[in-house]
Amino acid sequence: MNNQQETHLNRARASLRQALSWYGNLPKSRFDSELAGLIKPEIQLLTANLNKLDYNVIRIAAFGLVSRGKSAVLNALLGQKILQTGPLNGVTQYPRSIRWNPGGKIEVELIDTPGLDEIAGETRAQMAREVTHQADLILFVVSGDITRTEYEALLDLRQSQKPLILVFNKIDLYPDTDKTAIYRNLQELGAGSLAKPLQPDEIVMVAAEPSPIEVRVEYADGSEDYEWETPPAQIEELQQTILKILNREGRSLLSLNALVQAKDAEESIASKTVELREKEAENLIWQYAKYKSLAVGFNPVALLDICGGIVADLALIRSLSRLYGLPMTGYEAGKLLKTILFSSGGLLLSELGSSFLLGFGKSAIAISSGENPMNITAFAGTAITQAGIAGYGAYSVGKAAQAYLEKGCSWGELGVSNVIEEILSEVKSDTILYRLWQELGVRGNKLGVRS
Repeated sequence: MNNQQETHLNRARASLRQALSWYGNLPKSRFDSELAGLIKPEIQLLTANLNKLDYNVIRIAAFGLVSRGKSAVLNALLGQKILQTGPLNGVTQYPRSIRWNPGGKIEVELIDTPGLDEIAGETRAQMAREVTHQADLILFVVSGDITRTEYEALLDLRQSQKPLILVFNKIDLYPDTDKTAIYRNLQELGAGSLAKPLQPDEIVMVAAEPSPIEVRVEYADGSEDYEWETPPAQIEELQQTILKILNREGRSLLSLNALVQAKDAEESIASKTVELREKEAENLIWQYAKYKSLAVGFNPVALLDICGGIVADLALIRSLSRLYGLPMTGYEAGKLLKTILFSSGGLLLSELGSSFLLGFGKSAIAISSGENPMNITAFAGTAITQAGIAGYGAYSVGKAAQAYLEKGCSWGELGVSNVIEEILSEVKSDTILYRLWQELGVRGNKLGVRS
């Protein structure tokens, strides 16, 4: 399993390095300089994720409502009180990160966040999105039965499709029977929209900062007194759960999340490039549509009509990719053309059929035409019809190729989508990643890869 995780990490690194080599070395023309300025944030994101992979840094973010003990949980994991805690609401005013070295090759960055109910409106939502986007694993801290606000926040975090551990804190305040009942309720509600209750490594009970208890003290002279004593934190189960996840799938988890962010960055780069070169692309598509129409219309050989039309479509796809600065081989262009043909609802496939029938009819007319003006007129009519169909097909292929190119350069052996697919196909069935992928049933589709 460690070898597999190392393989995932190495392939993710190679994929990001390839993306940076493509997008980070644009030609020095005025146009490409403008594009380089537009995509600077995406290049920075790709670079940051590559650095994260190189240093094996896992980010674990703690979320929850005010006074649920997020900071106390992280302090207990660290084994020392670094993050401020207190009885007043809102002690944590902004996200703060602390390094934690639990042992092994992986470094952990713990991220403390403000209470989800203390920051108003869009500011809260934006903060949560940014931290969630960076996180590889989420701790959602509660201190009893889930409130409606907590449940809604939990559903929002579930949408990020990041592995999540529900942490039931302050268990020292509950008798055993109540703890058991709350635990079972959390198993059901904490799963959100998932079909199955949370598994044992997805929900953990802790007492990060137990309340002081009164203890009786007996002295040697027989007298007695009462003192307040703070019990040690009950955090071992959470520590072991996190370490188990990190050892079992930490590097695969790190790789996958970096690739997902890279895919978002590449899609943004492609979208900006497509928008910037929209006019040039439109002219290019019309140019190919015109040339394809003329070539197919004047060619008298049916088989060459079909082959020539396909070659023209492939050339159009590759020309568009070069215009956008998105590298694509002939093989990849062929795969994209096949995808376009079969996703067109039969429209473009019918073009090939029409081209085949009209082409053979045109060939027969050409052979039998001789000097008969009626046959020449019939040839011209068939040629014009076939040319119109071919031109429309080229235009449709060009517009569909634009839509696919907007999704970014994720094809090829080291393309982000392919590497994501490889990792997901190799994930073991006893991992959180596997359950998340299977139970949500949408991760592969949302990432644009096969399930």
